[in-house]
Amino acid sequence: MSPDPHSEGEILPPHYAEAQSRPMPDYAEEQTRVTNRGRSFFRAPGTYSLVAINCAVFLWMLLHGVPANSPTPGQLVHFGANVPVLVLHGEWYRLLTATFVHVGIIHLATNMWCLWNLGLLGEPLLGPLGLVAVYMITGIAGNLLSLGLNVFWTRDYISVGAGASGAVFGIAGILIVLLSNHKLPIPIYELKRLRRSVIQFAALNLIIGLGTAVVPVGIRIDNSAHLGGFLSGLALGVPLVPRMTSGRVRYLQRQKLTFVLAVFVLSLFGYFITKLR
Repeated sequence: MSPDPHSEGEILPPHYAEAQSRPMPDYAEEQTRVTNRGRSFFRAPGTYSLVAINCAVFLWMLLHGVPANSPTPGQLVHFGANVPVLVLHGEWYRLLTATFVHVGIIHLATNMWCLWNLGLLGEPLLGPLGLVAVYMITGIAGNLLSLGLNVFWTRDYISVGAGASGAVFGIAGILIVLLSNHKLPIPIYELKRLRRSVIQFAALNLIIGLGTAVVPVGIRIDNSAHLGGFLSGLALGVPLVPRMTSGRVRYLQRQKLTFVLAVFVLSLFGYFITKLR
C-alpha cells in the first residue's frame, strides 16, 4: 500500500490563550480552576493527558524505527492510522487510534500547540472528562466522515489518514457554541472576543485546508476529517448550553446524555456505511 498519507491539517495555532484569566462557572471551578498558562498538570488534567498521549505515541513510533519527519504510509498504518479498507473489514478502532498518530514532528507540534491552547480554554467549561470525551467523539466523527466520502464519493479505499486535527476542530466547534452563552460569569465583551478568536481560528484553517486541495503545495490535508470534527463539535455544544449555569450535577448529566447519544448516532452512521458501500 503506497498512497500518500494525509497530513491531517498543518493547522495554525489560535492566539487567545492569554485571555484565560477570567472567572469561570462554579461547576468548573470545583474541578480545574484554570487561570493561566503556567498551570500544573492537576489543574488541567484533560488537556495535558491528551497532549501527553499524543507525544507518547509519537515517541513510541520513533523508538520503533519510524523517521521523525517522513514516516511511510505502511508505518502509519502499523501504529493505528485510518485506512478505509481496514476499517470496513472490522478494524473500527482505527477511527480513534488515528487521532493519536502523526505524520512527522511538525505535524505533531502544530496539532499539540493548538490542542493545548483550545484545551486550556475549553476544560473549565467542559471539565477534564468532558474535554477528553469531546476530543474522542469529534475525532471519530471526523474520521467517519472521511471514511464515508472515501467510500461513496472518491471510491478511495486505501488512503491513509492520521492526526489530531479533526478532534482539535471539534473542540473549536464546541467552544464556539459554549462561548455564546451570555449567562456565564464572564464579561460579555470578553466572551465575544474569545468566541471571535475561535471562529477566526477555525475559519482560517478550514480555508487553508481547502486551498491545498486546489493549489498543490506538497501537503495533503484531509479536509473532510476537519469538517466532520468541526460540525460534530458544534452539534455537541447545542444541548449543553442550556445546562451550563444550572448547577454542576445537572450539567454533568446533560453532558453524559449528549455524549452517549453522539456515540449512538456515530455507530448508526458507521453501520450505514458498511451496509450501503
